[in-house]
Amino acid sequence: MEPIAQQYIRNIGIFAHVDAGKTTTTEQILFRSGRIRSLGSVDAGTAQTDFLEVERTRGISVRAAATRFSWEGMTVNLVDTPGHVDFLSEVERSLRVMDGAVLILSAVEGVQAQTEVIWHALRERNIPTLIYVNKMDRIGADAERTLKQVRRLLSTQAAPIQAPLGTEDSFNGSMSVLDIAGEVTDEVQGYLQLLEETVAESEEALLLHYLDHGNLPREELVRRLPELTHSGELFPVLFGASNKGIGIEPLLQAMAALLPGPLAVQDGPVSGVVFRIERDQAMGRIAYVRLYSGIIRNRDSVRNVTQQIEEKITQIRKIDGQKAEDVGLLAAGDIAAVCGWNQARIGDIVGCADYVPGETRLAVPLLTVQVRWGSEAEYPSVVAALQELADEDPLLDLQWLQEQRELHLKVMGPIQIEVLTHVLQDRYGLKVEFSQPSVIYKETPVEAGEGFIAYTMPKPCWAIMRFRIEPGERGSGLVYSSVVRPERLLERYQNEVARSVPEALQQGLFGWEVTDVKVTLIEGEHHVWHTHPLDFALATPMGVMDGLARTGVKLLEPMLSFRISVPEETGGKLMNELIQMRGEFGTPVMRQERMELEGTMPVATSLEFPARFGSLTKGRGALSTFFAGYRECPPDVKAERVRRGVNPLDQAKYILAFRNALASS
Repeated sequence: MEPIAQQYIRNIGIFAHVDAGKTTTTEQILFRSGRIRSLGSVDAGTAQTDFLEVERTRGISVRAAATRFSWEGMTVNLVDTPGHVDFLSEVERSLRVMDGAVLILSAVEGVQAQTEVIWHALRERNIPTLIYVNKMDRIGADAERTLKQVRRLLSTQAAPIQAPLGTEDSFNGSMSVLDIAGEVTDEVQGYLQLLEETVAESEEALLLHYLDHGNLPREELVRRLPELTHSGELFPVLFGASNKGIGIEPLLQAMAALLPGPLAVQDGPVSGVVFRIERDQAMGRIAYVRLYSGIIRNRDSVRNVTQQIEEKITQIRKIDGQKAEDVGLLAAGDIAAVCGWNQARIGDIVGCADYVPGETRLAVPLLTVQVRWGSEAEYPSVVAALQELADEDPLLDLQWLQEQRELHLKVMGPIQIEVLTHVLQDRYGLKVEFSQPSVIYKETPVEAGEGFIAYTMPKPCWAIMRFRIEPGERGSGLVYSSVVRPERLLERYQNEVARSVPEALQQGLFGWEVTDVKVTLIEGEHHVWHTHPLDFALATPMGVMDGLARTGVKLLEPMLSFRISVPEETGGKLMNELIQMRGEFGTPVMRQERMELEGTMPVATSLEFPARFGSLTKGRGALSTFFAGYRECPPDVKAERVRRGVNPLDQAKYILAFRNALASS
């Protein structure tokens, strides 16, 4: 099979808040493009891209689903991403490999919390984006209000390329504002004017023409629209009702005409990234790959740069929902499923890293749970199953405490826990339970100080180090450096220290990850006869923990930003509730007998708040929350986690445990 020319490929992600109609829109796109013969339904559990059992039964997407269709000579790789905040990691991974996006909003609910999170991520990567306002046929739909909200909360460069005809029951489609001829209503004219103003602001000559004549030539609008969309200076807005198939074909036209093809290097070295992992009963592990440079074929051996291994391709498949077809080849700019890479993990870079874009961090698991199983005989199966699931979603960060026979996972929220329970039952036949979620705290040094270690006994060994440990700015993570000259401490030993410091900081004095810390190696010494390379791997945690014991640490807790809209009469009660939870908020804003409030609250005190919020507001409130980073805990908050393994502060015991582990491996 010959590779498809890049100008005829589109890699497009579909993004939205939960319940905006994303999977229904994808289903309609596949149907209208001729990819599927009959429409599936989310409610009936027959949607093409909801192929996990739990997705069919719950009616929500929990995994990003890749499919492919053709439209007017274009081949489109379409990724339908989950809308629920608990599955934000799937969105994060999809963003990395997309060249264009369709952001779907509901014309009833408008811009919601997840919409803003996704929007900021799309803008951070400067991914050209179409905005599709769905559910125009629903009671309460309001195109004008939604458009104003989009321009207020997302971007003033969002501009309609259509004018909706009717609303709610009377909605029967939209007309392109580029095709307006003759007399039209003031409302339709208003949509055209908004587009003209936005385009005019992009170029001085156009702005002068607009100010002189009050409009722009139609051919200028047509010429500038794709250019401005590609550069992220304009975000076209379209309207539709996906459940009735209204607005789908214009959306398809806009995807093909306004979103860009991939940037790719056909004759360069192989350079690509694995962005998702699946399992197939016949083929085993399947790695979904976006290739940025070069070509790979069946039976090629390809280097996995991340893991420093080489694996052979047994088959390259065209991605098509649940169907598969061996295509034998993947060229730069395209996406395919590769079989045979049995050790591949999500995020692995293949070939070389030269052309692969960086990651966007969206999902931050704030909760941890312990896994519980029924019988002792199931223990090995549960471990194996969770190791597989952690390969598919690395953010689960499976902690297997072998001595205590405990398994711990990091999770985003209760829906993810429910889905994990389903998947373990459906896929592996395992019935497990999870403990109540507890909040993931972090630690940071109280003040600057030094840590010292002289590991010189029992011989043969020799590693002497002094670390400078300082608090970092909030959100800075770990910053490590060394000022030791290579003649004092050989480069290979320094590399061992650099690798060991992040591992040493996974558990601080209270058992939590240490963050927002600057660690500098200021002294280092090896011995020409006695030093073994692993001496520095052993000594580093002892030196770092010695430093933390001297500086002291303070706890950091995760915070949520919130936006609340409630009926005025429930505002007072709600503010009291927020104060009880250590919430902080600005001055309330009154809009049409409703109170709007913005602020922050700790995750720890607000775990049950969304459930209480419904009854507090009698179902008439709107609550949006999203992660707002970590902040110092009040002094009265105490939280400690059981340490895994031996504490490096107990140096004799730690050395013995480390050496025994080396001897038995």
